[in-house]
Amino acid sequence: MTPSGSQAVTIKLLGKEYSINCPADAEAELLTSAVLLNEKMQEIRKTGKVLGLERIAIMAALNLAHELLQTKHDVNADVETRLKVLGHKVDQALQHLDQD
Repeated sequence: MTPSGSQAVTIKLLGKEYSINCPADAEAELLTSAVLLNEKMQEIRKTGKVLGLERIAIMAALNLAHELLQTKHDVNADVETRLKVLGHKVDQALQHLDQD
């Protein structure tokens, strides 16, 4: 039985199926996330350095978290750079107006 407004969705990770409850409008995102996680887990398993499903899942989660944090850092740096450029353009425009 699923909570109101949610549905059970079956995902597959390293050949094992899991039933996950999610909001009805979030099924596509869950399935996409499961595909990404499964790919990361397969990459880790192929190295042969990590054994056990739980350890592989933890390593995959840590890798994905690291990638997320790096992406956030990169986006923040890009926004900061753009704001500085925009601020410089505004300053130049204001100086030009003061000269007229």
